[in-house]
Amino acid sequence: MTEGEFDLFYTAAYPRLVGRLYTLTGDHAEAQDVVQEAFVRAWDRRSSVLTGERDPEVWIRLVAYRLAMSRWRRARHWWELLRGAHAPRPVPEPSPDHVALVAALRRLPEAQRTAIVLHHLCDLSVEQIAAETGAAVGTVKARLSRGRTALAAHLVSDKPHPTEKSCV
Repeated sequence: MTEGEFDLFYTAAYPRLVGRLYTLTGDHAEAQDVVQEAFVRAWDRRSSVLTGERDPEVWIRLVAYRLAMSRWRRARHWWELLRGAHAPRPVPEPSPDHVALVAALRRLPEAQRTAIVLHHLCDLSVEQIAAETGAAVGTVKARLSRGRTALAAHLVSDKPHPTEKSCV
């Protein structure tokens, strides 16, 4: 197909193809873009597409359709990512045990609370706690001992734990 023949083909087929793709996409500018891109690809492959036994308009329509679907999928994927990035993530409610532990820890003096949290929740050794807080090793041991005793007193409950079976 010569350049002049391609121009005639383009002039005749372009409006039909844009109309068909417009009904598919619902966006006239998008239809124009994908049909134009399909014609560019047809021109790049004119030796096989435009001179073969197949109808070149069918080939261009199929390429334009695939381009429109690909753009739609990318746009949908982008929208899902955007919407998902700002959607609030569900946060599980703290368990009753967690709430009770935090409340009991708040009732301890700060030095004891710090020693307990660093030792039992952060898995630091007594020596590491002493280095981090600037307290002597013996002081850290005393804070842990007193803190555990006070914490146990704050955590005592008359109600059976949900995992415990009552002896009734």
